[in-house]
Amino acid sequence: MKLKLMFHVMLLLFASLSFAQTKVVTGTVQDEKGAPVPGATVIAKGTSTGTTTSPDGRFSLTVPPSVQILVISNIGFTSQEMAITDNTPLRVILTESARTLGDFVVIGYGTVRKKELTGAVSTVTAKDFQRGTITTPEQLIAGKIAGVAVTSNSGAPGAGSTIRIRGGASLNASNDPLIVIDGLPVNNTNIYGASNPLSLVNPNDIESFTVLKDAASTAIYGSRASNGVIIITTKKGTRGKPQFNFSSLVSLSQIARQADVMSAAEFRRYVDSLGTPTFKSLLGATETDWQKEIYTTAITTDNNLSIAGFWKNIPYRLSGGYLNQDGILKTDNLKRVSAGISFSPSLLNDHLKIDVNLKGAVNRSRFANNAAISSAVYFDPTQPVHANTPFGGYWEWYTTDPGNGGITLNKLAPRNPVALLDLYRNIGHVQRSYGNVQFDYKLPFLPELHANLNLGYDVAKGEGTIDVPAYAGQNYLDSGQHNQYGNKVRNLVSEFYLNYNKTFPAIKSNINATAGYGYYDNLATNYNYPFVRANGNIAPGSEPKFPMDKPQSTLTSYYGRLIYTFDSKYILAASVRTDGSSRFSPGTRWGTFPSVALTWLANREKWLAGPEQLSDLKLRLSYGITGNQDGIYNYPYLPVYALGDNSSMVQFGDEYYNMGSPAAYDAGIKWEQTATWNAGIDYGFWNNRINGSVDLYFKKTKDLLNTIPVPAGSNFSSTILTNVGNIENKGIELLINLNPVKSPRFSWDLSFNAAYNHNRITNLTATKDSTYAGSMVGTIQIHSVGYRPFSFYTYHQQYDQNGKPIEGVYVDVNGDGIINTEDLYRYQSPAPKWILGFSTQFTYDRWALGTVLRGSIGNYMYNALATGATQSNIFNTLGYLANSLTEVNNSAFYYGQQYSDYYVQNASFLKMDNLSLSYDFGRIIKQKLGLRVNAVCQNVFTITKYTGIDPEINGGVDNALYPRPRIYSLGVNLQY
Repeated sequence: MKLKLMFHVMLLLFASLSFAQTKVVTGTVQDEKGAPVPGATVIAKGTSTGTTTSPDGRFSLTVPPSVQILVISNIGFTSQEMAITDNTPLRVILTESARTLGDFVVIGYGTVRKKELTGAVSTVTAKDFQRGTITTPEQLIAGKIAGVAVTSNSGAPGAGSTIRIRGGASLNASNDPLIVIDGLPVNNTNIYGASNPLSLVNPNDIESFTVLKDAASTAIYGSRASNGVIIITTKKGTRGKPQFNFSSLVSLSQIARQADVMSAAEFRRYVDSLGTPTFKSLLGATETDWQKEIYTTAITTDNNLSIAGFWKNIPYRLSGGYLNQDGILKTDNLKRVSAGISFSPSLLNDHLKIDVNLKGAVNRSRFANNAAISSAVYFDPTQPVHANTPFGGYWEWYTTDPGNGGITLNKLAPRNPVALLDLYRNIGHVQRSYGNVQFDYKLPFLPELHANLNLGYDVAKGEGTIDVPAYAGQNYLDSGQHNQYGNKVRNLVSEFYLNYNKTFPAIKSNINATAGYGYYDNLATNYNYPFVRANGNIAPGSEPKFPMDKPQSTLTSYYGRLIYTFDSKYILAASVRTDGSSRFSPGTRWGTFPSVALTWLANREKWLAGPEQLSDLKLRLSYGITGNQDGIYNYPYLPVYALGDNSSMVQFGDEYYNMGSPAAYDAGIKWEQTATWNAGIDYGFWNNRINGSVDLYFKKTKDLLNTIPVPAGSNFSSTILTNVGNIENKGIELLINLNPVKSPRFSWDLSFNAAYNHNRITNLTATKDSTYAGSMVGTIQIHSVGYRPFSFYTYHQQYDQNGKPIEGVYVDVNGDGIINTEDLYRYQSPAPKWILGFSTQFTYDRWALGTVLRGSIGNYMYNALATGATQSNIFNTLGYLANSLTEVNNSAFYYGQQYSDYYVQNASFLKMDNLSLSYDFGRIIKQKLGLRVNAVCQNVFTITKYTGIDPEINGGVDNALYPRPRIYSLGVNLQY
């Protein structure tokens, strides 16, 4: 009995000791959006003790007191370790390990681990995108990637941007990168009625951008990759319960800077001091700020709703958006309705994976008459907006003949800026749909071998009308207009490739091989409509004999790639692509584009494995050749007859006919080819809290598609598009990311990138004549051997002892004592030498403050607007007064000096693109609703010496660009 009692006492003591030596840990596991993660595994580190989370993401686990760390993991997420805190429930946030968000990066026809990339590849994910009112996707990455310049084309709603990766590689062909969305190469053909094709892509659907910059990564795309490749990955479905996400953004846009023109009082004093009695008599009695009359405060609303989740083991996402954006130029507006669906079922016991992505958008735009911008600069500020005139009640420059009551409009005077807007109605309607379905089949008998089929389409229809009443001054001499425009675009994509990926442990090797075929068919239908008067009558000679034309081209491709990895440290990658284009003759149709790259993961060497501070060290070297055929017309190798335009019709009786003339052709025309060397280093320290890269590159483009003069009688024109010339680009790119502070409540992240690029034309003729003077582009720029493309071609202005320009006096460059065209010289370039980007974000508890700055050094601008600031323009001999920029007081020019380098100005700048502040309320209303609010200011400030409105204009010629507004936005994001 005593022994039994003693046994029970010992058992109780043991149980009490055991209870005292354990503890219960509770908590919740959520994803980055605050949604619960059911089925996540929670294990006490160093033990086999574990549990899984409930459907609402909660867990409870009893662990020994010696356990201080829990390991939480789940499929599709990055595993995380969490320290146990006494008596405090844990809140674990798991980060998705999606390919573009984690260890893997999407490249052409596959993915690779980020640490094993062999090329110059940069990725920007949603958390690092530009904030605020973003209507076209490329604006999301402005200033974010070294060597990538994104320049907005204007401040109009939906206006696109010019994207340049490592400078331009062509003169006449396209310099735009290839854009691939979810594996679909999208069309960049102009769609009538849309400000740019990408305005029909909703930025809210995008998850990440991957930019391929060197030939090792782009050569797999062959003939379309000389200017780089941008791979866009859209958002997909996630595991767990359906997640509803709603975002709403309201913004207010205002003009940030106006042209510096004379006010009505300043203009009246100027005319009174220098004008003749005749000109003085033309002065009005009012004071009108024409820029104030045409610009307004604009409102934008952008609403987006998405549903993402898992249904019967199928990830899916549905999204819809509505954008209504007014422009700061009155009457300007864009309305966009967009929708998207993606789902990824797995069939046949996960051997067959299907990825379906469908997107569509409908745009309705009213385009303002941009002629009002320059007219507001030059129109007499002493005249009223409205008056009793035959021009719809708007004041215009005209005269009357009292004898017969006739009205004569001064057809060369500027038009009333407000009338240009109010009496001009250009309405465009565009529908676009694009998408693809990809099949990935894992062969049962050889699971390392996958067969992939990608079928895609990109179709669009654009149409619109332009209406101007007969009484409007802008079309008074044409009896108004009621014109129509329209086109259709249809691109089809078919790709099939095999991928074999297998690791051989015995020989420490991995082989990743891809071989495939592609077919791409591009068709456009352009409708030709006659010029119709406002009264419905067709203008004589304007009715086309051919109501449409249908340019079409096809591309056929064969490609392959091999990535061999030895001992997880040494990587050899090689690819080759052969493209055949219908744009070229059968003899020159095919081009071959190879690449090879070597990578050494040095930090995995045993002799470098010791330093804990070194988390990444990778050395890269690559060479490859890419091609270019975009941006030129179809079939330049064929001898064809070209129809003249409607202005050169010939009349036979009562009919007008377009005349046909033989077009110049080159039977041997072929691809441009760009060869690129790239050497790079990727580095990381202290668990990558400091990381970045350095890249050096050299690009040489040969067989430039260039328009050159030819001897008279040698062809059917005085010029011809042919392959002559070379251009070189060389540069360096630097990237550094820092995480100086990282604590549970406060963190600070910053990123800086810089890129230097220098390009030079090395040949422009078939005879490699380095003395070739060059070919003009426009009126002020030239292509010349030994100089940068688009260099300004000007006279060298002379100045007096006070620093004032002396009108008509230039430097005698050639020293012959005569100033003529021989003294024009090549002065500066619009291309910057350096482009810079800087981003930083401070996070404290639930607050986040961030900003993005961009800079450009060494770019010059020709201020064409300022060339009109002359006395002769103010006192016009055609019988009207014109306002002027206050620049007229600085130069004191009487006549225009358009070819003076006085107007070529240093346009280097530093811009703060945005400043954002946000607060995350977390889960509210019974922990079911996530709430986040943010405030953003865009186009905060610009520091520059340039005297025009904006120092950042693609092409380097300032002709009164539609100003980019300053935008104040307030947004809210709800998650359920």
